[in-house]
Amino acid sequence: MMADISLTGVLVVAAIAFLVPLVLGLVPSLRLPSVVLEIVAGIVIGPAALGFVEVDLPLQVLALLGLAFLLFLAGLEIDLDRLRGARLRSAAAGFLISLAVALGIGLGLYASGLIQAPLLVAIILSSTSLGIVIPVLADAGQSNTTLGQLIIAGSSIADFGAIILLSFFFSGDSSSVSSTLLLIGVFLVLVIATGLALAEVEQSSRLRSALVRLQDSSAQIRVRGALVLLIGFVVIAQLFGLEVILGAFFAGAVLRVLDRDEMMTHAGFRTKLQAVGFGVFIPFFFITSGMQLDARALLSGGSALALVPVFLLALLLARGLPAALYRPMVGDRRSLAAGLLQATSLPFIVAATGIGLEFGILTPAIGAAMVVAGLLSVVLFPLGALMLLRRGGKTDAAVQRDDLDDTSDQPRPT
Repeated sequence: MMADISLTGVLVVAAIAFLVPLVLGLVPSLRLPSVVLEIVAGIVIGPAALGFVEVDLPLQVLALLGLAFLLFLAGLEIDLDRLRGARLRSAAAGFLISLAVALGIGLGLYASGLIQAPLLVAIILSSTSLGIVIPVLADAGQSNTTLGQLIIAGSSIADFGAIILLSFFFSGDSSSVSSTLLLIGVFLVLVIATGLALAEVEQSSRLRSALVRLQDSSAQIRVRGALVLLIGFVVIAQLFGLEVILGAFFAGAVLRVLDRDEMMTHAGFRTKLQAVGFGVFIPFFFITSGMQLDARALLSGGSALALVPVFLLALLLARGLPAALYRPMVGDRRSLAAGLLQATSLPFIVAATGIGLEFGILTPAIGAAMVVAGLLSVVLFPLGALMLLRRGGKTDAAVQRDDLDDTSDQPRPT
């Protein structure tokens, strides 16, 4: 049976995953996220264009692991210590506004006969790619400023909320909203119980000593443990009829909580996880997603192609408008930059449109239009945000401090 499995497609995709960042490194003036070129390359080699490679079983497995690792690392970015007080209230209020705006847009498109799944479209429009936003903030030197912390908090809530809502309303084996709510509740109890159990076990000095001894050996014990946690939560989510992305995301969030103690880990642990994720599995997800994108349906006429700018504007409205809440704290220009960054979304769009296609509630053309809009958001919105932030100059950036006190809600004197 093993002889019948061809790895030719895996080789082609692995070669593209190697060449894309290399080309970007050789041409630094081409300031594009590698994920954009990976999806475009997938479209080119896939059935919609040249037809070099089809998505066979090995690619499906690697792509699934890539999706799981992507959401795992997204969960690892959630910093619960920063989601408190004014930040948490602003982020939660912003997400509720996003949902309301996105649902209004979805219902409007549905009433116009352009889409058939207004709730799914609304959930997709309310998401933000935290994994893309954080590097942009770091490059701009804004990660630890008031603006940066507000954006990270808002993006974290959007990531978390969109994944929960997607699992709640679009889980494969659920027969009703009440049963899905019960399944998610039981799943969350298992997640919390697992986290508490792992935290208790970690207190063992003997185990801690063994982890330190094995962490940089050929065992790479911490990486293996993280992989067990990831796959375990994914399998549990599948057994409960929930989406893979929910299990993967919570695996990362649990590891983030366990990893708060500096004595528990070492500086290279997360670097190793990112190396495994972004270096091995995640490119397979994006390139394979591009191969499955029905570009022909998008370009064959009709309203789908015209919906690309509509979806792009909808992303900007749904996630950009809540940034107005930040205006009293960071000013007009920076709140506008925050809106652009919060409207940046792609990985969740790719995953959610795939679920919509599985359920038959999104057509291939509409799914492709939403993914293309996500691609454009990743290319255009961070660039616009950086231009706004740099226009302020170094002096303005120095004024922005992380002055949102987690324990006090009193405004600072001006």
